[in-house]
Amino acid sequence: MRERLFSLISKYGLRANSDLGQNFLIVPDIIERNVERAELSENDTVLEVGPGLGVLTDVLSRRAGKVYAIEKDRRLVEILRKEYDWPNVEIIEGDALRVEFPEFNKIVSNLPYQISSPITFRFLRHEFERAVLIYQLEFAQRMVAEPGDRNYSRLSLMVRAKAHAELVERIGRGAFWPRPKVDSAVVVLEPKPKDERMELNEDLVRALFQHRRSTVLAALKKSHHMLGLSREEFKRVRGVLSAMPHAKKRVFQLSPKDVLDIEGFLKEEGVLTRP
Repeated sequence: MRERLFSLISKYGLRANSDLGQNFLIVPDIIERNVERAELSENDTVLEVGPGLGVLTDVLSRRAGKVYAIEKDRRLVEILRKEYDWPNVEIIEGDALRVEFPEFNKIVSNLPYQISSPITFRFLRHEFERAVLIYQLEFAQRMVAEPGDRNYSRLSLMVRAKAHAELVERIGRGAFWPRPKVDSAVVVLEPKPKDERMELNEDLVRALFQHRRSTVLAALKKSHHMLGLSREEFKRVRGVLSAMPHAKKRVFQLSPKDVLDIEGFLKEEGVLTRP
């Protein structure tokens, strides 16, 4: 596996494209563990973002019924199509943030780190059973943080509203070529049942977490413009907001349900009008 990757790098004189966040995973044991975590069978259709030189893709092709691999780098697309003859793998050339996703039920990816946040939220807008994803360690820690944790952020809240996330393995930087400047981690992501998922107002969440260590009341005062309120409009409703649920809580202590309570109150009082 490792030898195959370096053979291809040498054969094509490849250099990783840092603009595309290319860091190829070169440790077979980690790849095998991630495929095991996905609990694949021939009935599964897997989405992979950033297949690189196909090391993970090759293992996925032997375990799943179908694999869709989305790759932005045209050089790598050409190499994958030339070097491999997978009967059940379809390479999709394009930007994973823009191309239309095919139907899938599982995701296994060593993600390009610079798109970690938008691609994760894009995943969560689709129906799937399980995702096994590699992120930068700091990002992974924020994903799985609980209310009140020092790493708890807008990302933590928005993921928690829709899914269960667990950090299952830390990966040293020596597991990649070229060697990144930070450690990485594996996160297993499973969407919550539909009746447990919460759709939160993103304007409100941004306004709150712009000042995550402030109280809810203070955060909204500082970020009223993000809710479409002028200073004068905010002054008129400020008295009402003192009765708002969780007004004295620190923002980083809020659960998704707390934010939903705040959203409902603001809508009822006519303060929040955007969907």
